[in-house]
Amino acid sequence: MVATGSQTPQDGRRRRPVRRNVGRIAGVAVVGTALVGLLSGCSIDQAFAFGWPQGGVTPQSHRMFNLWIGSTIAALAVGVFVWGLIFWCVVRYRKRGDQELPTQTRFNLPIELIYTVAPVLIISVLFYYTAIVQTDVNRISAHPDVTVNVDAFKWNWKFSYPSTVGPDGQPVYTIGTDTYIPVLVLPTNKTILFNEHSADVIHSFWVPEMLFKRDVFPGNVRNQFQTTILQEGAYVGRCAELCGTYHSMMNFEVRAVTPAKYDQFLAAKAAGKTTAEALAGIGESPLATTTTPFPNKRTADSTST
Repeated sequence: MVATGSQTPQDGRRRRPVRRNVGRIAGVAVVGTALVGLLSGCSIDQAFAFGWPQGGVTPQSHRMFNLWIGSTIAALAVGVFVWGLIFWCVVRYRKRGDQELPTQTRFNLPIELIYTVAPVLIISVLFYYTAIVQTDVNRISAHPDVTVNVDAFKWNWKFSYPSTVGPDGQPVYTIGTDTYIPVLVLPTNKTILFNEHSADVIHSFWVPEMLFKRDVFPGNVRNQFQTTILQEGAYVGRCAELCGTYHSMMNFEVRAVTPAKYDQFLAAKAAGKTTAEALAGIGESPLATTTTPFPNKRTADSTST
């Protein structure tokens, strides 16, 4: 008698090769991913950072890093699920011999509902956490520990400390020149408010280790942001907005020191000492250590004459 109905033995024999093929494809995908990581020369930490810069020195940079990692893992999970469905359909429903096409269905309401609701839920969750991190990055407290004025001009920076007055009765400041990289001295573990303004065109205040930048506008627009530096050190700063001929040379340095050294630095500035002298007085390098002045056309012309 010919077997009818589900034909379980034959179906079992047919499913086993399909499962083996799916397993092989998954294995190849895993090995391929590992080879890409190894051949790219990335360390384990760098590979699992998924392209996000590491070494942030502010709480905001750490929160942005966590948001990036979570978003990337969610995207990979969705991608692996979709790729798995695609490969499973390719293998499971491939044409065998003279087999005719399977029954074609025009719609499947449950699946269409899932395909509509699932993306909305995923986007809603990502939007929620993005809004939380963004709000935290832009939060400004009413009473910061330190306030610094950042004035940009073509093609250098001026940093002033409005709470400390020098012998001339004006706030003490540091200003860059063609031959001097301005050093912005800041304390660690203190909330710092940056008030930004430009004298001419749009610039952008960027410290890579903060994993953050904010544009500096001319006119009546004054941008602000607030952060806390967690680690002592010297960090190069740059202009991240194309602002003219010497845009690439518009560097500065952030020098993060202990609060005690910061107070000593401001006391020296209030007494009339230069930034270099005040830095030397607290045991720091008097000049920038992360970048040097770039020769420009004016320097080259003066040298040649």
